Amino acid sequence: MVKMERTTIAALYTKEETIAKELFEGLTYPWEALPLISDFIIRLGRSLPEDKYEQVKENVWIAKTATVYPSAYINGPAIIDEEAEVRHCAFIRGNAIVGKKAVVGNSTELKNVVLFNCVQVPHYNYVGDSILGYKAHMGAGSITSNVKSDKTLVVVKDGEERIETGLKKFGAMVGDNVEVGCNSVLNPGTVVGKETNIYPTSCVRGYIPARSIFKGPGNIADKV
Repeated sequence: MVKMERTTIAALYTKEETIAKELFEGLTYPWEALPLISDFIIRLGRSLPEDKYEQVKENVWIAKTATVYPSAYINGPAIIDEEAEVRHCAFIRGNAIVGKKAVVGNSTELKNVVLFNCVQVPHYNYVGDSILGYKAHMGAGSITSNVKSDKTLVVVKDGEERIETGLKKFGAMVGDNVEVGCNSVLNPGTVVGKETNIYPTSCVRGYIPARSIFKGPGNIADKV
C-alpha cells in the first residue's frame, strides 16, 4: 500500500457504521469532510423520519431511543442517533453527529465532529474538528488538539510524505476500534489507523499505523 493511501477514508473507516455515510461520498481523505459537516447535518436532519427522530430545536435532531441527560447542552446543527447516550454536563457546541449507541460523557465537549456508531468519549474529553471511527474509545481526559500553536495550516505527515490540508482547524482522524489511553493528546493532523492502541499520557502526531501499539514517539510496536 502506498503510504498516503493509509490515511484515506477507505483505509480508516467502515462507512456503513454511520448515519453520515453520504458525507464521505466523492472524497478521498476524511479531513475533506470537516468543512461539510454543518450543511450535511441540516440536509440530513430535514429528511429523518419523524417516527424515529424528534427535532427538539432549530437544527437539532435527537432519536427517540437516545438518552440525553437534563444537564447536557446541545447546540445545532446536531444529530444524536438511535440509542446514543449524552451524559451529565456534556457540551455539544454544534456541527456534531453522534452515532448509534455512542456515549458522550461527563463534561465532554464536541465541536465539528462525526462520531461513528458505538464510539465512546465518556469522561472529560475534548473532540474538535475530528472524526472517530466505529467503536473508537478515548480514555478519561484524552483530547484532540485542533489548532497548531503557531496557527499555521495543518499538514498530515506519514514519514517523508506530506499532505497540505488547507485547514487551520483539524484535530484527529481516528480509525475503527482505536483505543486512546487516558490523558493523551492527539495533536493537529494526527491520523490513527484501525485497531491501534495509544498508551496513556501519550503525545501523538502524524500517522500511526493500523494494528499497532503506540508507546511513545519512535516507539511503535506491531500488534502480535
